[in-house]
Amino acid sequence: MNADELRSLQAPLKAQYRERPDSALVTLRAEGRVGKNVTCKIETGKARVEVGLHPATGGDGSSACSADMLLEALVGCAGVTLSAVATALGIPLRNATIQAEGDLDFRGTLGVSKEVSVGFKQIRLNFDLDSDASEEQVATLLRLTERYCVVYQTLSQPAEISVLHRVISR
Repeated sequence: MNADELRSLQAPLKAQYRERPDSALVTLRAEGRVGKNVTCKIETGKARVEVGLHPATGGDGSSACSADMLLEALVGCAGVTLSAVATALGIPLRNATIQAEGDLDFRGTLGVSKEVSVGFKQIRLNFDLDSDASEEQVATLLRLTERYCVVYQTLSQPAEISVLHRVISR
């Protein structure tokens, strides 16, 4: 896809969102069902993913780990955003590799220490770019990738989360 094709694809959406801002608000959904052996089966719309305990919490490594999936979502979103921004700005990329790594102290999630927080202490997002772009173009590319990457922005400025529940009796 080139910049003109991308603009052509997005132009009607941008116009619609300017004219009717409420149409830009889309609710994304994910659903999972608790399974056997401390797992949760998630319907992604593309494939079923079985999520389980990370080996550091007693898992056998055969199921996906939701913390790994969070990093994968960050890499996927950053990669798509990087590609779209590069395309829109006409910045040539021969190749790009995106890596995310996060430090997680499992004493928190296992309740071993109340002083240790549950969750990532730090996440590092790394880009290896194969490009002849100038330093200024690369700086702009990365700045706009950060700005428009949904997962990056959500992790940087956490959304308000509400927890609801209902008990279903049979």
